[in-house]
Amino acid sequence: MLTIKLQHHFEGFRLDVDFTAPPGLTVLFGSSGSGKTSIINAVAGLLRPDVGKVVLAGSTLLDTRTGVYVPPHQRQIGYVFQEGRLFPHLSVAGNLTFGQKSEDPVAMSRIVDLLGISHLLERQPNTLSGGEKQRVAIGRALISKPSLLLADEPLAALDEARKSEILPYFERLRDEIATPIVYVSHSATEVARLATSVVALENGRVIGQGPAMDLLADSSVAPMGIRSVGAVIEGRVGEHCPDGLSELRAGGERLYVPKVAQKVGETIRVRIPAHEVLLAIDEPHAISALNVFKGTVRGLQPTEDRGVVVTLETSAGLILSRVTERSASSLGLQLGATCFAIVKTVAIAPEDVGG
Repeated sequence: MLTIKLQHHFEGFRLDVDFTAPPGLTVLFGSSGSGKTSIINAVAGLLRPDVGKVVLAGSTLLDTRTGVYVPPHQRQIGYVFQEGRLFPHLSVAGNLTFGQKSEDPVAMSRIVDLLGISHLLERQPNTLSGGEKQRVAIGRALISKPSLLLADEPLAALDEARKSEILPYFERLRDEIATPIVYVSHSATEVARLATSVVALENGRVIGQGPAMDLLADSSVAPMGIRSVGAVIEGRVGEHCPDGLSELRAGGERLYVPKVAQKVGETIRVRIPAHEVLLAIDEPHAISALNVFKGTVRGLQPTEDRGVVVTLETSAGLILSRVTERSASSLGLQLGATCFAIVKTVAIAPEDVGG
């Protein structure tokens, strides 16, 4: 458990937050300038706030009231930056073990296997791709057996292909290591796929906290704008189809998505942006869309752009649709009404599907 209370004045900006990050992977979610990096810098000891208290697993790292300040190198915290920041004169193996007082072959082997970098150990940093550099940087942060791992937008400097390469490794870290992770992001995709818990930030303040499914479904808490609003469906891989699709089973429903790497039976998350979902009052027939879900209207939330976010309760889970006021009116949408959500498979981005 990580407890954070911070107040700090910058020129033209004031940070004032008070929240708790539970075990698992907590995403600090917000736009640039919302205070995300300042928060993890204070946790790491790289920023000394005007007023604050940071407690990790019962150990006080910072308390300005009592004068407690544990230096960064004594906090047992791993930090992954936007860029790998590897030492250019050392091999990958040398980067992984740099600064370690004693080697732990078992821990080294586990981390190398977890991150899939065994074939890179003798390589120099200048021969690695961006994604490979980030995996090595993650390994270096973990090799010291930290009590907490901080990741400051670790995918921001990568192109889409490299982001897709790295995301599964963070999923594995979340599921297979006991180390809690605080992960900074402005990407709804990363929130949906990775977060155990989300802290939404805006202008230096917490505007919402909770599971990814709840935060991304609330248009009143949308730090990255209305287009980040959507549903997160959990399902199991039912089968891989020969036409390049995968069939997921979610609450008795079938959801077709672009083919995934997960094996049959594995659980994955799917983010469905609200603006990609069509609605119909009558059950549609003879249409190209493969995914049609019958549901009950449980929410009608007006938005600032004269739209309405409609929340449907379906047997697959909550599905959201963003429509215009005119569409909501012409359909006669009201709480408790029966409605059909239509989701084209090609509207589900491959990066929005994962563990």
